[in-house]
Amino acid sequence: MDAVLSHFTVSVTELKRNYADILRRADDAPVAVLNHNRPEAYLLPASHYERLMAYLEDLEDAKLVRERADGPFIEVNLDDL
Repeated sequence: MDAVLSHFTVSVTELKRNYADILRRADDAPVAVLNHNRPEAYLLPASHYERLMAYLEDLEDAKLVRERADGPFIEVNLDDL
């Protein structure tokens, strides 16, 4: 059985019939869209998606900082800039 990574689920049929109401009830949380009782897709409100993308960007930045923490470093004279 497939794991459902959401606390709120709807069927594909229900999503087609009640899209606006489902988004309202989800209240900024992801919605698992089920097809034959299996997750087919996840519906994310725009604000939730934007937070996820910002979080991923932060993780990528942190990884880059860790990779560059040990150098190599270039000595720079501020007067030369």
